[in-house]
Amino acid sequence: MSAGALPPLPMTPADAIGAVHEERVELDGTVLLIGRPADPDRLLDHPATLAAFGRDEYMPYWCDLWPAARMLAKAVLAADWPAGLKALELGCGLGLPGVAALKKGLHVTFSDYDAAAVAFAAANARRNGLSNFEELAFDWRNPPDRQFPLILASDLIYEERNVAPVVAVVGRLLAPEGECWLTDQDRRPAALLREMLSANGFEYETQVMRAGQPRGPGQPTPLRMKGTLYRIRRR
Repeated sequence: MSAGALPPLPMTPADAIGAVHEERVELDGTVLLIGRPADPDRLLDHPATLAAFGRDEYMPYWCDLWPAARMLAKAVLAADWPAGLKALELGCGLGLPGVAALKKGLHVTFSDYDAAAVAFAAANARRNGLSNFEELAFDWRNPPDRQFPLILASDLIYEERNVAPVVAVVGRLLAPEGECWLTDQDRRPAALLREMLSANGFEYETQVMRAGQPRGPGQPTPLRMKGTLYRIRRR
């Protein structure tokens, strides 16, 4: 790889993913079917994962259904949207917020660094009988020359090193009058996110969000998680 060149986009192979589990996700009366790897831990020691980490410190976190994705999907389902509004799900993972947006009549572009995640999100859209979407794998450091009136993002700032790239790519891809809806589980980098948004010409409103996450066998009470929805606009 030449100096300054970006590493190739990863593609988690099928033999690393293994069996697929279908989960019924209930969000304030709406049920969405989401397929996900049945054993996410098996991905971590696969040679393809280790090679991707060696190239770019990449880990396939897309394979879990994170609480912040549930929070964002709930917010999307509760809102009113113009029919056909174009939305980008940034770092889509399994695509739950994007599927919720499709359910509300939006046109969604599922995007992720890992093409396997984009394929899973697309499969989950089809699993729910939805088809008004497109697929786009790309590196945040080399985004496409496009802009979207709505960007959806969930649980992308789990490490401080992710904050600056997220703010930068939103700056590149958000249309002038658009909004980015970002949910976070109130992780430590949230303070840096707020600081960098303000420093880079954005304003934002926040809303406390909660979402259930099923416990394991023998633990019937769902685990309730708290987080924050950021509605981000250009200042």
